[in-house]
Amino acid sequence: MKKIFLTALVFTGVLATAQVQQNTPPQINVSGEGKVLVMPDLVDISVGVTNTGADAASVKKANDIAIDAVIKYLKAQKLDAKDYQTQRVSLNKNYDYDKKKYSFVASQTIIIHLKDITKYDTVMLGLTDAGVNTINGVTFKTSKEDQYESEARVKAIADARKKAEDYTKALGNKLGKALLVTDNSQTYYPVMHAAAMYKTENMVADARETLAPGEITITANVNIAYALE
Repeated sequence: MKKIFLTALVFTGVLATAQVQQNTPPQINVSGEGKVLVMPDLVDISVGVTNTGADAASVKKANDIAIDAVIKYLKAQKLDAKDYQTQRVSLNKNYDYDKKKYSFVASQTIIIHLKDITKYDTVMLGLTDAGVNTINGVTFKTSKEDQYESEARVKAIADARKKAEDYTKALGNKLGKALLVTDNSQTYYPVMHAAAMYKTENMVADARETLAPGEITITANVNIAYALE
């Protein structure tokens, strides 16, 4: 009796699968990509202050003094308070096995959203004078992100449809309506990393052009299933 019941279930499942396959219209799946190249007008700067010494309290105090000077400098540059933010604060105890003694490292990282990219060199020089000794990296962005993402999506759709038309023409079919659209886009901004930066006696007093923004690419990726007629 159990064998008969199991056989009936299997048979029912096969029929259901066959029914689904019969109801699925012929279709073609294609992917499309759209790209928009733009000049960045914003830059995110990640900078830090690090101090090392034998005493935890003195190391933290030195770091706090430098950070205080950095924040006061940013305020003097008329940056909005929401355009700079502390990202990480740490105080670590390290042991030097060669010298056989402990040391302490205090560190703090600040992210600065610079809305006027032309001020980059001036701001970076001022930050260095204030006490910044580490540049973690800069990220170029655009203030018209939504507009360019929309343009990239339109291009991605056009790219996918062109591919579908090429395939269906070669197959001798006619392209039908879109059945399913899947957005696979991911926003990515290239980050220019930099090593530790230390102020030297050779640093000039005036700001120089040291930033080459180039272009950033806004990309949209889409997958579309079209019916075949």
